[in-house]
Amino acid sequence: MPGTFITFEGIDGSGKSTQLRLLANFLQREGCEVLLTREPGGTPVGNRLRAALLDAHEEVDPLTELLVFAADRAQHVRRVLRPALESDQIVFSDRYADATRAYQGAGRGFSAELIEEIIRLATEGLKPDLTVLFDLSIEDSTARTQRRGNGSQRGDRLDAETDEFHTRVRAAYLQLAESEPERIKIVNTNQPAELTHQRVKEIVIPFLRSRGHAGVEKFEVTSSKNSK
Repeated sequence: MPGTFITFEGIDGSGKSTQLRLLANFLQREGCEVLLTREPGGTPVGNRLRAALLDAHEEVDPLTELLVFAADRAQHVRRVLRPALESDQIVFSDRYADATRAYQGAGRGFSAELIEEIIRLATEGLKPDLTVLFDLSIEDSTARTQRRGNGSQRGDRLDAETDEFHTRVRAAYLQLAESEPERIKIVNTNQPAELTHQRVKEIVIPFLRSRGHAGVEKFEVTSSKNSK
């Protein structure tokens, strides 16, 4: 497709949503338009599904969770992602199919074969051009999400899962990055947000420039120190 599709992934508390907004704000201030979206919840239908899926007081069967996430993604792909990309837009999505591989695959224990078939059906083969994976230790993730949940517990239903669950999710993300190093770029977020933001710009802006998007050729990105 003529547009560019970039996804932002990571365990809860990794800072991906904050970094997505920082990057989008930077680009938009400089006159480069981007479309921000998310999963779950990138459509009106998806917002209603998101509320049910992430409600900390709701008990959701793992298979139900997997299929509802897939339904959200199918709507998202057909109503938002494909139309935007066909119109040559830059699209940033807070989570996409890699989240299903990590959370429902490794986290819930569904087979890789089932996960890939469900992803294929929901996405019709639409894959990100680039994925930025924000990595953080489980200890730091827990501390951040507890602060987000007012100090007593993690925030939403997935936040509230055990450290063992989140350890499996993180390991799956890192394994995905190892298997697809050209697409998935890891950013360590155990550092000040501004350093992380600089590192994200170092990854994303040259990539957008290589794709020929107007408005990014003027950006000068200097290498940050103490980031990877």
